[in-house]
Amino acid sequence: MSGLASPWILGAFHFSSPSSSATSDDNSRFAIRHPCPCTSPSPSYSGVVCRNKFAAANDLKFVLHDALDSAGTNTTHARAARDGFCSQIKNLSDLEREISISINKEVDLGKTALFIAAEDDSLISHSSVPLPVDAFIDRLDSLSMGYCSQYSSSLGSSPEAFLECLNRYLYVNKGFRRNSARNQLEQRALYLHSVRSAVLTHRSGSASMLSLVYSEILKMLRLWGLLNFDVEVFFPHDSHSSPRGYLKQKSKEADQPHIMTSQSLLVKILRDLKDAFWPFQLDHTRSLFLRAAEAANCSDRSNNVKESAFELASVKAAQHRLERGVWTSVRFGDMRRALSACERLIILETDLNELRDYGALLYHCGLYEESLQYLKIYQDAEKSSLQMQPSSSFRDLEKNAVEKLMIRLNLIMMEEGWTRPSNVGNFLHNNSDP
Repeated sequence: MSGLASPWILGAFHFSSPSSSATSDDNSRFAIRHPCPCTSPSPSYSGVVCRNKFAAANDLKFVLHDALDSAGTNTTHARAARDGFCSQIKNLSDLEREISISINKEVDLGKTALFIAAEDDSLISHSSVPLPVDAFIDRLDSLSMGYCSQYSSSLGSSPEAFLECLNRYLYVNKGFRRNSARNQLEQRALYLHSVRSAVLTHRSGSASMLSLVYSEILKMLRLWGLLNFDVEVFFPHDSHSSPRGYLKQKSKEADQPHIMTSQSLLVKILRDLKDAFWPFQLDHTRSLFLRAAEAANCSDRSNNVKESAFELASVKAAQHRLERGVWTSVRFGDMRRALSACERLIILETDLNELRDYGALLYHCGLYEESLQYLKIYQDAEKSSLQMQPSSSFRDLEKNAVEKLMIRLNLIMMEEGWTRPSNVGNFLHNNSDP
C-alpha cells in the first residue's frame, strides 16, 4: 500500500488511493480471528464481545507502517516487532485470555511487552538496530537469579515469609516504585525495557509494568521448581499502591477484581500508551474519542468545560511550534504511538470502541477513506453485538459524534477532487524518545 503519507506523520501531503497497490510483504494485515462462541468480557462494555465482529476490520490494512514507508521512513524493525507481538497474541485462546498472569503458560507476557516497546522505539528513534528483546528478557531472568542469591533461605520458608522477602527485594533492594506516568516526561514508565533499565536511574514504572516484573519473577521461580504453592499478583486500582503477591489459598472474593489476567494486562499496557500519546490531551473529563471528535468539530462541547486564558495561550503557542516540527509540548501527544497502540488493541479484539477511536485518528491524519471504513465497521458491529448498553448522556454524545463524523466523511468522499486539509499540524515529525 503506497502513497499513505499523512501530514500528521511526516509533514508530507502526498496521497494516492490505498486500493491502487499493496505491498507483497502484507505485514500490516493481521487477520487474527477467533471462533465463536466468544465469552471474553470487555473492560468498558456490559456483556460480551464476540471477536468475529472484528473480522471485517482485520481484512482492512492498518495504515501506520505503510504511511511511514511511503514517506521515506524505514519500518523494517517496527514491522518485525509487530510480527513478534502477533506471534504471541495468536496463542491467546479464550481460556488463556482469562488465566492469571502469575500462572500464564502459552503467552510470554514479558516478551510481548518488549515487542510493544520495540515497535514504538523503532517508530520514534529511527535506530538502525532493533531493540534487543532477547537481551532484556535475559535481564528479567537475572532479577529472578538475583532474588535466589539474596533470599535463598526464603524459598524453604512459609509463603508469607517468602512474599515479604520478595516485596523487600523489589521495592527496597532494587528500588522499584510506582509511577503514574500521567505526562510525557514519565513515558519511560510505560515500557518494560525502560522499567528494567530504571533500576539504576529513575527506578519507576507503571502499575502494569511492575505487575509484569513481579509475575515474571514468580514464573521463573516456578519453572525452576522453587515454589510449591500458588501466588497471585494483586493489581492495585488506586493511584499510588504497588502490586503485591498474596497466597491464592487465602484469597477472598473481594480480591477477584484485583487479579490481572493475561488479556487484561495487555489491554492495560496498551491503553496506558494510548492515553499517554493521544494527540488531544485537553479536557480529561471526556473520553479520548470525544476529544478527537471535538477537535474535528463533531461534538457539542459542554459549556461547563473551560480553560484559563493562560492555558489557551500556551496551547496556541505549542501548536505553532509543533507546526514548525519542533517538539516542545506535552499536551499534544504522539500520533505515531497513538496509532500503533490502537492497531494492537484492535488485534487483541476485546472492545469495539477501538475501531471507532482508530477511525477518529485516521480522520485527523487526512486518511478519510480508511477512517470511514473503520467507522462503518464499528457502527455495524455495535448494532449487531451481544452487548446491551443502557442509554446515557455520555453514550449519546459519542453516538452523535460518530454520526456527525461519518456524515462529514461521506461528504468529503462525494466531493470531486477532494483533498486533505492543508493546515494540519506536524505532530509526528520530530517527537521525543520514549
